[in-house]
Amino acid sequence: MFDSKTGNVRRFVQKLGLPENKVIELKAGLKVYEPYILVTYTTGMGQVPQTTLDFLKANRISLHAVAASGNRNWGQNFALSANKISTMYGVPILHKFEMSGMPEDMEIFRERVQNISYETYRIKQRSDTA
Repeated sequence: MFDSKTGNVRRFVQKLGLPENKVIELKAGLKVYEPYILVTYTTGMGQVPQTTLDFLKANRISLHAVAASGNRNWGQNFALSANKISTMYGVPILHKFEMSGMPEDMEIFRERVQNISYETYRIKQRSDTA
């Protein structure tokens, strides 16, 4: 799932090379019933975009992790929306990247997604056998 205003997050997600059915842009009224990772942007002085907040109100249960885009010129407010979403919903921050990301950002993101998928599977397996 992703939210993009200027196209930076859209470009980041496209560069990941994920299957099209796994890359869904947020739209008003969208309901999600399976676990997802949210990639969003930061607006203003470190705020979460209203479109993202509206989406999360209706779909917080399935939120698994968050990543955010930002601009390092904003200093301590860089990609701060990830921190705010992480705190509000108790999910890990997978990555923060500048603008539409660099190749190393893609690698970091992919690796962390794999790790979170593995941990989720491992925990589910353990609870199934308990």
